Amino acid sequence: PSPLTMEFVCHVGTPDGRVRRESRSAPDERALRAELDREGLSLLGIERARSGRLRPVWLTLGPRRVKLPELLVFNQELAALLKAGLPLLQALQLLADRQREPHFRAMLEQVRERVKSGVELSEAFGEFGDAFPPLYASSLKAGERTGELEQVVRRFVRYLRLLLESRKKIFSALVYPTFLIGVSVALLTVMTVFVLPSFEKFYRDMDLQELPRLTRITLAVSGFLRDQFLLLAAAAVAGVFALRRWGATSPGRLVLDRLRLRTPFIGVVLHRFALSEYCRSLATLLAGGLPLVPALEISTRSVGNAWIRSRLEPSIPRVREGQALHTALGETGVVPALALDMVEVGEATGSLDQMLSNVSEFFDEEVETRMQRFLSLIEPVMLIVVGGVIAILLASVYLPIFSALGQVK
Repeated sequence: PSPLTMEFVCHVGTPDGRVRRESRSAPDERALRAELDREGLSLLGIERARSGRLRPVWLTLGPRRVKLPELLVFNQELAALLKAGLPLLQALQLLADRQREPHFRAMLEQVRERVKSGVELSEAFGEFGDAFPPLYASSLKAGERTGELEQVVRRFVRYLRLLLESRKKIFSALVYPTFLIGVSVALLTVMTVFVLPSFEKFYRDMDLQELPRLTRITLAVSGFLRDQFLLLAAAAVAGVFALRRWGATSPGRLVLDRLRLRTPFIGVVLHRFALSEYCRSLATLLAGGLPLVPALEISTRSVGNAWIRSRLEPSIPRVREGQALHTALGETGVVPALALDMVEVGEATGSLDQMLSNVSEFFDEEVETRMQRFLSLIEPVMLIVVGGVIAILLASVYLPIFSALGQVK
C-alpha cells in the first residue's frame, strides 16, 4: 500500500451467503466499507496491519457466540417493534444502528441484507452457525410458518429470561463457597511460605536438635513447596491447559461431564439444570408450532452436558418410530420418574408444551432447594476443615517451644 493507505485483512459476506477472507488497501475503514458496499459485499470482520503486526480493530476473525443477555435485549426490542407494526427490514436496520456491540451489529447488518435479498429471517440467522443458539433459528422458522413471528419472538424472550435467571441463581449460590475456598487457600499459602520459614530460623537460633515429628513433617512440606514452587506452578498450568484441550474433544468432554455429574451435591444440581434447559427449550419449540421430532432434535442439541445429551439422543429415533415420548425418555435413564409421569399426562391431555414447562419449573425449584441445602452445609464443613488445618500448623510450630520450656523447668 502507498503511504496514504492502510492494509486491512477482512472477512466479507457475499450476496449468496458465503463468507470469505480478503486483504485490501484503503485510506481508512470508512473508505473500505464504502468500497465493499459498492461491490455488494458486507463487512463482517476486520483487522488492520500496523508495524508488521495484525491488530484487531473491533472484530476478531470469524463470528463468535452472541451473549445471551445481548440476544435477550435484541429480541425484546424486536418484539416491541413488530407489535408496533414496523416492517421487519426497518426494524432490523433500527436495531442494528442501536447495537453497541460491534460483533452483533455486523451480524445484524448481514442478516438485514440477506432478508432484503429474499432470504427468510430464520435462515439468515441460521447461517451464522453456533453464533446463535440452535433453538433461535428454529423458533423463528416456526413463527414464519404459522405467521406469528411476534408471538414466537416473545416466547423466545420468556425462554431466555427464565434460562438466565436460573443460571444467575446457580452462579450467585456458588460465589460465597468459591470466595471461602479462595481465602482459605491464600491463608494457608501465607502461613506455609512466610510464617513457617520464620519459625524454622527461630528453631535454629535456639539450637533445638530434636524436633517433634509433626513439626519435622510440616517444615519438610513447607520447604518442598517453597523450593519447588515454580515447578509445581508450571505443572499445574500445563495440567490445566492439557485438561482443557482434552475436554474440548468429544471423548474428553463426555468423560469430564460425566465426572461433573458425579460430584457430591453439585452433580445433582447440574443434572437437574440440564434437564430443565432441555424441557424448557422443547416446550418453547412445541408451543411455536414445531413438530415433535424436529423439536426433540434441536432441544437435545441445546443440552450443555455432553453425557446427558448422549443419553437423550437415542430417544429421537424411538419417537420417530412411533414410541410415546415419556416411554422413550424413560429408557434413557436420566429423567426422574415424576417428570416422566408429568410428560405422560401432557401427552394424554394434548397439553405437552404446557406440561413440559411445568416440568422445567419443577426442576428449577429443585435446583434452588438443593443449592440452599448445599450452602447450609458447605460453610460449616469449610470452617471445620480450614480450622483443623490451621490448628495442626499452629500445633506443629509451637510444640518445640513448649518442649524446650518444659526441659528448662
